[in-house]
Amino acid sequence: MRGLSKRVQALKPSSTVAMNAKALELRRQGVDVIALTAGEPDFDTPEHIKEAAWRALKEGKTKYTPPAGIPELREALARKFARENGLSYTPDQITVGVGGKGVLYNLFQAILDPGDEVILIAPYWVSYAAQVELAGGVPVVVKTEAEAGFVPDPEAVAAAVTPRTKALVVNSPNNPTGAVYPEEVLRALAELAQKHDFYLVSDEIYEHLIYEGTHFSPGRVAPEHTITVNGVAKTYAMTGWRLGYAAGPKDVIQAMTKIQGQSVTHPTSFVQWAVIEALESEKSLEFIRMAREAFDRRRRLVVEGLRALGLKTPEPKGAFYVMPDVTPIHEDELKAGEILLERARVAVVPGTDFKAPGHVRMSYATSEENLKEALRRIGELLG
Repeated sequence: MRGLSKRVQALKPSSTVAMNAKALELRRQGVDVIALTAGEPDFDTPEHIKEAAWRALKEGKTKYTPPAGIPELREALARKFARENGLSYTPDQITVGVGGKGVLYNLFQAILDPGDEVILIAPYWVSYAAQVELAGGVPVVVKTEAEAGFVPDPEAVAAAVTPRTKALVVNSPNNPTGAVYPEEVLRALAELAQKHDFYLVSDEIYEHLIYEGTHFSPGRVAPEHTITVNGVAKTYAMTGWRLGYAAGPKDVIQAMTKIQGQSVTHPTSFVQWAVIEALESEKSLEFIRMAREAFDRRRRLVVEGLRALGLKTPEPKGAFYVMPDVTPIHEDELKAGEILLERARVAVVPGTDFKAPGHVRMSYATSEENLKEALRRIGELLG
């Protein structure tokens, strides 16, 4: 019998991807739209990383690699985890995948059976829930409050734990809120995973984009329960290169690699060699400092600007997103997003799929000129 699976029929498209595509299509039609939709640094990939990819191409490093990634990259990642995160992993506890999203997909497929519950802290990145459901899991949502800076209360998370809890997903710095969870909160959540014997999935892809506070990896507290997920997209402006990685208990990593071996086989070969350069070159540190300083300037510009327009805006401590309360525009965030696009020509992502009612996500990973013009247009809309 022909027809699509119930699984894919129930799957929603990514709202962030969809809104960015809509903004790009309007631009192609000649409409002057300022897109604050994409979670993508506007900087180009640093030259030394591109040159490393070119060297790999010239040297013929274009063949199949092991499904977990080349040994040289996994060794470099083990050094990175020790140097930057205080985490001790051997190369066979590390797997490399097709972007952070691909790594997370492999992870949920590896650990979830139908009916297993995964606690998500809202607002959360839209693909977490979709990927959990694709693996047969059940998302369990724990809300946070804008007044608390979108930082979770460990007691509220503990109250959501049931005998079916298989994992808790933590994302700090956070997409979409920019919240950076304090060390004591992350320690409490790691201890909760230990106490109830479930997995802690720590998505740390924005670790180098912190403006207030410091990054803490909860794998330091509960290494046997934690899978640390990361990637190169945000730190090194390598979104289109599609390379992510994860480290954790050996049995989980091996299962993730087995799934990858039966799906995409491995990430692109010459990209893996470029990532070694990204991880270990002093030039990368210079780029990270430059990008972080630029994003920090933009952060302050956007927060101050939105507040001056009367939109309540929690101050993000990391990443490059802000989530203002847009109920002064319309009480329904979907409608508010439509009004911003149609009348102000500013594209944002409504908070609906993030489980953030009344809010929209704005990315400030664009130029200060674009941000100033977006604020001007929103100001005109608000009258």
